[in-house]
Amino acid sequence: MSTISRSIHRLSALGVARLKQPGHYCDGGCLYLQVSVARTRSWVYRFRRKGRLREMGLGPLHVVSLADARELAARYRKMLFEGVDPIEARRAERAQQLAMAAHNKTFDECTKAFIKANRAGWKNEKHVTQWENTLATYASPFFGQLSVRDIDTTLVLSVLEPIWEAKPETASRVRGRIESVLDWATAHRYREGENPARWKGHLDKILPARIRVRKVRHHPALPFGEVPAFMKALKAQDGLAARALELVILTAGRTNEVIGAIRSEFDLDAATWTIPAERMKAERPHRVPLSASALALVRRLLDETDGELVFPGAKKGKPLSNMAMLTVLRRMQRGDLTVHGFRSTFRDWAAECTTYPNEMAEMALAHAVDDKVEAAYRRGDMFQRRRQMMDDWVAYCSPKAKAA
Repeated sequence: MSTISRSIHRLSALGVARLKQPGHYCDGGCLYLQVSVARTRSWVYRFRRKGRLREMGLGPLHVVSLADARELAARYRKMLFEGVDPIEARRAERAQQLAMAAHNKTFDECTKAFIKANRAGWKNEKHVTQWENTLATYASPFFGQLSVRDIDTTLVLSVLEPIWEAKPETASRVRGRIESVLDWATAHRYREGENPARWKGHLDKILPARIRVRKVRHHPALPFGEVPAFMKALKAQDGLAARALELVILTAGRTNEVIGAIRSEFDLDAATWTIPAERMKAERPHRVPLSASALALVRRLLDETDGELVFPGAKKGKPLSNMAMLTVLRRMQRGDLTVHGFRSTFRDWAAECTTYPNEMAEMALAHAVDDKVEAAYRRGDMFQRRRQMMDDWVAYCSPKAKAA
């Protein structure tokens, strides 16, 4: 070995392993092994800059080997030769790495932050849970741990394509939620460029429109011609669940809208039931005109209950189970029907037996509108005209019933 090489490579791996006595052991070229009083061993690089002696740690021996320490020392000697302070350079490098890490968020991290930021504005915890569950189930397995900077159209399609036709409603929600998270990430400068989950002008050129692939699920429904006889049999049934089913039919409401009804939602003087947005599927408030029969039923129910819930369940503060009305149908030996199916019965009656416009029947059912032109036309809720339609529906259901 030459004199030059020995001047900078004085230590050996075996010799280093045996050093136990506290002190500084020079390997040459400003590299030292430091053995502390506690017998811990670590590498330090000593240098002089602008007349000041400086020392920088290179790491403990059990992490940084002799060869690694020599490589680091050589790098820092070159920096000094080029007029760069190694300590300041390393500090700047670490700061840059921290800055990059702060702006290198994964999709899962952005999802969590987005939900936290918007939680207060959402209607309830169920909405939060839906966001968390859908993205965790469908998006996270594909790119949850990837940086939002790296998410592109191909990755978004890998999430959507398997469910686009099989689960169109779910797929549409997942797409919208991915788009929202990526928009949030862009606003916070965690990513740049176009949103790969954007529908209009982007994914709509790749995937078929949701309405074209939606698989309509038909709930078993009672033919409208059989409604009068059914209502007569239903009125003979005892119990709160039977009255809930009666109100479902009279108002063409949904199960959860009816069993979750509370006293303050009803204006008996105006014969109106106003369901708040947080209880509606479309997340918009819905006004229901109460026919004379429906109003009489509601009055009786409110007189017979003390609490806020119109249909209190077995557990205090909780409404009837959503299975309660289905149990009534089974008791009536009509297990071939579903509660939701009575909405279809109403819709069929409106189309076949009346001249009321389709949009009015859709409003009565509180259906969301896909067509933008129709949606613009339907800015009002045609409430007074719907009142006449619901009166006609109740008269059809109970032709012999007298107004209360």
